[in-house]
Amino acid sequence: MGVIYVNDIEVYAYHGCLEEEAKIGGLYSVDVVFHTDVKSAAKYDDLSLTVDYVEVSKIVHQEMAIRAKLIETVGYRILHALQNRFPDADQIKMKLTK
Repeated sequence: MGVIYVNDIEVYAYHGCLEEEAKIGGLYSVDVVFHTDVKSAAKYDDLSLTVDYVEVSKIVHQEMAIRAKLIETVGYRILHALQNRFPDADQIKMKLTK
């Protein structure tokens, strides 16, 4: 078992209930923690057997690009997309900061 941290993914996005938030936007930071088995990836030195940081960042950016009124909605979408992409992870935790 291992823990992989992908921290400080910064994204400028346009979420919020107020009209001005949709126009002005704001800077968000996303941290993701994966609890997963890293033995095979380490043994074979194979990226396809573990969490690819580039893919994590891509998923975060894609989901953040879809406007929502609530940060909870965005967080749910990101977490759901990460769970779908990395189903072998035993646990995924995410922190979304505005």
